[in-house]
Amino acid sequence: MKKFMLMAGGTGGHLFPAMALAQELLRRGHRVELMTDHRVESYGADFPASEIHIVPSATPSLRNPVKFVRGGVRILQGIRVAWGKLRQNRPDCVVGFGGYPTFPPFMAANLLGIPGILHEQNAVMGRANRALGRFADVLAMSFEKTKFADTLTLEKIVSGNPVRDRVRAVAGTPYPALTADGPIRLVIFGGSQGAKALSDIVPAAIATLPEALRQRLQVVQQCRADDLDRVAETYRQAKVNVELAAFFTDLPERMAQSHLVIGRSGASTIAELTVLGRPAILVPLPGALDADQKNNALVMENAGAGWIAEQATLSPQSLGTRLTSLLTEPATLTNAAAAARALGRPGAVEKLADIAEMLSGKNLEVDYRS
Repeated sequence: MKKFMLMAGGTGGHLFPAMALAQELLRRGHRVELMTDHRVESYGADFPASEIHIVPSATPSLRNPVKFVRGGVRILQGIRVAWGKLRQNRPDCVVGFGGYPTFPPFMAANLLGIPGILHEQNAVMGRANRALGRFADVLAMSFEKTKFADTLTLEKIVSGNPVRDRVRAVAGTPYPALTADGPIRLVIFGGSQGAKALSDIVPAAIATLPEALRQRLQVVQQCRADDLDRVAETYRQAKVNVELAAFFTDLPERMAQSHLVIGRSGASTIAELTVLGRPAILVPLPGALDADQKNNALVMENAGAGWIAEQATLSPQSLGTRLTSLLTEPATLTNAAAAARALGRPGAVEKLADIAEMLSGKNLEVDYRS
């Protein structure tokens, strides 16, 4: 049995692939622990780790000298805390999944000589992973073309982005037939916390569809709790069959039964869409420093698996026109579903676990007493 310390920022985008790897390593008889930040309380309640360690961290701010100094002090504090925990727990390998909370523990692992893997979920390397690249042994990438990865000299492997067991369990579900008068199932969500923009635009867009289409719709929408009442009212007035919730625990199963998904284009969403083989209208989160979600969405659009809808120019009318076109062209959706499945890497978690097991064998002579 080996011991692995996984490290991830405390949001769903970083924790979900870490959770998938943890599940696989546990199946192989290993011990798994997690280092993250306080946000894990919202996203990682079911994380399958024998211990979860909260490590101090900070996001550097170059524009504000005071915040920069405070952030630096907190990062040093996090390295010290993580160093002590890693000495005590003695993992054979660490795996970092990005986000600035990964920085202190991964640096501490490097100081202790523990082999380390960085996993990059997006088509653009995150800033924390770029900063840590020189201290890692392997960079595991989700996409063959990953922006900024070429600047690093470490070993690079395209592993894909691991998806949770719940997604893999329904990955073989065939794309449902879209008949001329049968039901049309839409799934709409904006990530782990929902998205106000989708609550504003999508129900209003669906309300513009021809009545014959609206009568066939079966809509599932995940949205913020604050938006539930007004979203429900929009659908009620449009006479659309809808199920709303702030969070669906069975979202993978619902996606597998859908004809079309509308959502953000975070790395975990893209991974799940492609493993399930479902077409999507993707609305990248605007304002991201490195446009990571747009680059993720471009991978799907360029493959014919989805369509990008920029939030800045998206309106109920434009989205309604797009939906009317797609929902009345079954062949277009069926072909996009096949293209999405061709992009999927359902074996990503096994490949990443293989890399971790291989690298853990290099940690036999680490002296934790130093």
